Amino acid sequence: MKLLKELCSVFAPSGDEGKMKDFILDYVAENQQNWKVQPQVIEGEELQDCIILVFGQPRTAIFAHMDSIGFIVKYDRELVKVGGPRLKHNYVLLGEDGQGPIECEMNLPEGSKKASYKFEREIDRGTNLVFKSDFRTSDEFVQSCYLDNRLGCYNALKVAETLENGIICFSCYEETGGGTVGFLGKYIYEKYKVRQALISDITWITDGVKHGKGVVISMRDVGVPRRKYLNKVIDLAKKSGVPYQLEVEDAGGSDGTQLQKSPYPFDWCFVGAAEDNVHTPDEKVHLKDIDAMVNLYKYLMQHL
Repeated sequence: MKLLKELCSVFAPSGDEGKMKDFILDYVAENQQNWKVQPQVIEGEELQDCIILVFGQPRTAIFAHMDSIGFIVKYDRELVKVGGPRLKHNYVLLGEDGQGPIECEMNLPEGSKKASYKFEREIDRGTNLVFKSDFRTSDEFVQSCYLDNRLGCYNALKVAETLENGIICFSCYEETGGGTVGFLGKYIYEKYKVRQALISDITWITDGVKHGKGVVISMRDVGVPRRKYLNKVIDLAKKSGVPYQLEVEDAGGSDGTQLQKSPYPFDWCFVGAAEDNVHTPDEKVHLKDIDAMVNLYKYLMQHL
């Protein structure tokens, strides 16, 4: 869990993903010599803070968003949400402004829906803050802030170790509605003719999705994947022998939602582990579901 722990501690709220980009680029540079195939690394200002890794002759792309939820300092110590974080009195928040490092607490008076911060000084207006990481594991679970979606990035990097043919796209801005998936999809479709994707992200524990029962294949959320492609993914999951669960929801979105809105004929399917305590510092995922996620992705990328 060393890699996952490091990923969960990287400061990268939506719109400020530069540190996560640097972390992943450094990780790839240090480890790719041990991978089965060394990928072409595509990054630069034309991709903003996104990264594309190209392996062999790709047929399928993995999309994993690098950003997290967080907060922006407004006026009068008020905090504005970035994405949909949960609010709770005394949550510990981290950041840095022009005056130095920040570790402060959230102030949420009983009955209030407006959060502010408690700190010995005024924090510069516009400063990003994130949950403080408290990464812990047990025999069954891992728990931390930002498993959504550092676990999706972890999965992509573990799959990269043995990937022979495929693309991995590390995207930005997912927690605030997308914005980079469109040009990533355009790039890989026009350059490599890739038009099928897997969304490496984290979903929720619900009445129909349980801890320890396998990785989740989402049949729909706010978006509806094309049934022909969805059936192909499910059929392969059955053949793989990897434990999985099927999800049907009417809310929640992902990079798949934005990919479907692009002007390119992409097929996509959300495949990811499920977590409890969504969008809090205490997100919780079963270790068996993490193993199932990595193993199913390896199988799907080989056979799709």
